[in-house]
Amino acid sequence: MAKILVADKIADEGIKILQDGGNNDVVYKPEITVEEMAEVAPDFEAIVVRSRAKVPANVLEKGKKLKVVGRAGVGVDNVDVPTATRLGIIVMNTPDGNTISAAEQAMSLLLAIARNTARADKTMKEGKWDKKALTGIELYGKTLGVVGLGRIGKAVAKRALAFEMRVICYDPGVSPDEIQKLGMANATLEEIIKESDFITIHTPLTEKTKGMIGEEQFKYMKKNCRIINCARGGIIDENALLQAINEGKIAGAALDVFPVEPLPEDSPLRKCEKLLLTPHLGASTVEAQEKVALQVAEQIVTYFKKGEIINAVNAPSIDPELLKVMRPYLDLAEDLGKFASSYADSRVVKINCLFSGSILDYPLKPITTAIVKGFLEPLTDFAVNYISAMNLAKERGVEVVESKSTLEYQYTNLITIETEMENGQTNKICGTLYTKEMPRIVILNDRYFNAVPSGNMLVIKNKDVPGTIGTVCTILGNHNVNIADLTWGRNKPLGDAMTIINTDHEITADIVKEIDAHENILSVKFIKV
Repeated sequence: MAKILVADKIADEGIKILQDGGNNDVVYKPEITVEEMAEVAPDFEAIVVRSRAKVPANVLEKGKKLKVVGRAGVGVDNVDVPTATRLGIIVMNTPDGNTISAAEQAMSLLLAIARNTARADKTMKEGKWDKKALTGIELYGKTLGVVGLGRIGKAVAKRALAFEMRVICYDPGVSPDEIQKLGMANATLEEIIKESDFITIHTPLTEKTKGMIGEEQFKYMKKNCRIINCARGGIIDENALLQAINEGKIAGAALDVFPVEPLPEDSPLRKCEKLLLTPHLGASTVEAQEKVALQVAEQIVTYFKKGEIINAVNAPSIDPELLKVMRPYLDLAEDLGKFASSYADSRVVKINCLFSGSILDYPLKPITTAIVKGFLEPLTDFAVNYISAMNLAKERGVEVVESKSTLEYQYTNLITIETEMENGQTNKICGTLYTKEMPRIVILNDRYFNAVPSGNMLVIKNKDVPGTIGTVCTILGNHNVNIADLTWGRNKPLGDAMTIINTDHEITADIVKEIDAHENILSVKFIKV
């Protein structure tokens, strides 16, 4: 029997499953505050949330008995997953429950902005009959640009094809063959921007996607283009969007998500007539809420009855005691996978996972899965977990090969990731654990390093001449960016070198551009792990 706190409103059937599935003691407090949760956390072995309740570090740290946090939904933004992982607390989600609801929300907004539905309703209730002023456009024959082809992106594309739209897709992580099989055309982001009558966003919010639709992109859009965002706030630059609508550069937009939620009452977005706003309704259907409630309840019951871990975002399905021992290797593998994904210049078609040293004492499949999970997370519009990672890689046309390494390196343990890209290039990233608390990137292609594989990282290729790195450090200092660590590698004196800098602050695109403009800098990338 486990004591379970349900800290959000979930379907009654979910509560019943939790109670009956092991005679558990279920406490239902759907309006509990974070402060109240922190006070009672020591009493519970499991916490269930949806999107309202937050589970921050102080709650997790006070929950001395806490074994699992279940999120009834896809995203886990409201749970401090790194802290939960450090404390050995499993975080589960329900990755499939919201797909249809989110896709249908995107389609409903697509139709609504095409036919001016919200404006028509408003004017009717004002006693008007503005039929002529509210003339819309058909979806038939129009081009829909889908940015991001995860589960939801695919579901939207399928529905758009049923409306006989021309669907083009941009997702650098999905093979063109897979896109063609789905009845769509592969496109670059630039082609999406220039050719689309409608654009719908379905990517995660990452350093690469933050502000990816901004002032520069609006310059090249059709004047009749309309944009829908049901993914994450911040992918579209809202100020640039508002300006583009007001200046007639595009016809309108519909937003279901915002960088700050709830949307502030004084937000200028609320005053724009050609902007349709909804309060993050993507998963807000009866069916979706029932599905996720049932799924998370069944997963938690199974965990306490059988010790099986299902749909965990931070743990594979292995014995909990073995998991404690393997956790440092899994964390290193995930971080290396994220780095490999962000460092790639082209779509990766193959991931070779090689292992050597003491790591061979443990089952390798979970570690390989951790690499793939980390690799996919920056590319998807949902939280990848240890159950879905390998299938998602296959869907995206990425071959994964696991093997014992024959490479001779002087490390007690070593994880090597070799990525083969569509453009024929390859990358090699090697990481090791000096101790459980000291994971490091030690090799990047042909250079040796001692870099911390987490947080904010600048990876710079530069000419090996005096003053170059000093100039980079000066630029960072001028922007109040604090350097946490710095390491470099080179092949020969006065040739080309590579520098990895860890910082305490995120690096903006403007800072990257300023560094890249220096005459001795060959390339620079900001990577967030």
